[in-house]
Amino acid sequence: MGRVPKLKKVRSRIAATIKVRKIKSKDVVIILDFGSQYTQLIARRIRENKVYSRIVAYNITPDEVKEINPKGIILSGGPLSVYDENAPLPNEEIFKLGIPVLGVCYGMQAIVHMHGGKVKASQEREFGRAELFVDSNKDLFSNLPTNLTCWMSHSDEIKKLPTGFVKIAHTLSASCAAIANRQKKIFGVQFHPEVVHTQRGTQLLLNFVFQICGCLPRWTMDKFIKSTMKQIKERVGSKKVVLGLSGGVDSSVAAMLIHKAIGKKLYCIFVDNGLLRKNEAAKVERNFKGNFKMNLTVATAEKRFLDRLAGVEDPEEKRVIIGDEFVKVFMEKASRLKNTAFLAQGTLYPDVIESISPTGGPSAKIKSHHNVGGLPKDMKLELIEPFRELFKDEVREIGKRLGLPDSILKRQPFPGPGLAVRILGAVSKDRLDMLREADERIMDEIKKAGLYDEIWQAFGVLLPVQTVGVMGDQRTYENVIAVRAVTSTDGMTADWAQIPYEVLGRISNRVINEVPGVNRVVYDISSKPPATIEWE
Repeated sequence: MGRVPKLKKVRSRIAATIKVRKIKSKDVVIILDFGSQYTQLIARRIRENKVYSRIVAYNITPDEVKEINPKGIILSGGPLSVYDENAPLPNEEIFKLGIPVLGVCYGMQAIVHMHGGKVKASQEREFGRAELFVDSNKDLFSNLPTNLTCWMSHSDEIKKLPTGFVKIAHTLSASCAAIANRQKKIFGVQFHPEVVHTQRGTQLLLNFVFQICGCLPRWTMDKFIKSTMKQIKERVGSKKVVLGLSGGVDSSVAAMLIHKAIGKKLYCIFVDNGLLRKNEAAKVERNFKGNFKMNLTVATAEKRFLDRLAGVEDPEEKRVIIGDEFVKVFMEKASRLKNTAFLAQGTLYPDVIESISPTGGPSAKIKSHHNVGGLPKDMKLELIEPFRELFKDEVREIGKRLGLPDSILKRQPFPGPGLAVRILGAVSKDRLDMLREADERIMDEIKKAGLYDEIWQAFGVLLPVQTVGVMGDQRTYENVIAVRAVTSTDGMTADWAQIPYEVLGRISNRVINEVPGVNRVVYDISSKPPATIEWE
């Protein structure tokens, strides 16, 4: 890709990303992570076609690979250059295991570099769409057109192929856009087949997975549920599990899965931190204690959180404080339970991606996540995170199969720090109440318009500025609410939702007329990237 400074730190971060654990699926494809922002998309594309894929650290050892026993290995893209000092490279013995390998972008360059070829900076960089010309229509490009549109993102190019490798595709700027060593079953593509911008990119990945690796499509959510419940049951034994329940999709599905596995040995704790949506605590208690008959304790701690947040304006500091106080309140309640050995969380893969920087490059740390940061180092409870490598849509599918209602499963994501990160600047009870009322009206109008299920996430943001207005015959100097609504499939990328003007008009009228202290409403039309979905 390109140069990134402080490569020694970069390399150590990548190594720390994902730990290896034993996988029991018969057909597995592992993805060595070199820090691409698209790595998780490779896993998604393969899983969507019923083959289990797992992301591991780039420096996984040959013995660890043998223990997993994958049918195929994919080397992800990354932001670095293979010729840089201390550039991350896989163990060369991995290429001698006889397992098919596919390198993507940086991954292909690593293959070339490690097999005696030459990679150097390109005089003409390629970013965005490019026309791909296929030179060989078999194996990797089987049943694909000879001309394709592909998505490029690189500033290096192959100047010399290693012995035994041949070119199988090119673009006008890249003479080696895809390569193959068919004898060793090692392939590489300079473009990103995992992104939607690459025409028939998923089919290329499936050619590798099914034709070259010989995988069979037999990984399903039903099998995941069955095997995960069995693992949880065996691991927990006679001990107890405590879970922080928020009422959102992730923790709700985790609670249901674990409850079905171990029953009354699961104890849920709901922390009412005063930063929640309107009537949230009552809804959670009614659903999980009333309807699902789970053990549930509600910890009311609004004053504790607001006291610690008083005067704090920095968003990262707010997240850290909220995470720290949540753990304290949660652990105080959990410590009263005897024979408790495990802490369960609904952590998802995007949570991990946004909290741990594998490279310091495009996948660099975006913000602290409440599930993957802030836990005490001396915590004696073992973690159970059944969804740590799953995406939101996969978790929703699990919840549906477990019998959770749409009123829970189709809830839009809500940040762990709650409304505190939707109030720019200092947090106070008055400002929380103002945003809470505005947010309720925003969501009400979106639901009335039949748009709720089409939108990935919608909410209000209270800005730290006041503007001049006129209400009646008087000038006002009051607050601004920004409306944020996005469409997405996994939360990793998002586009602003094109809500009809009449709906936006109704939202604005209701918020300004019904919420004291607000005289202006604006609409955020930023995509992710470059912006994140949340404002803080």
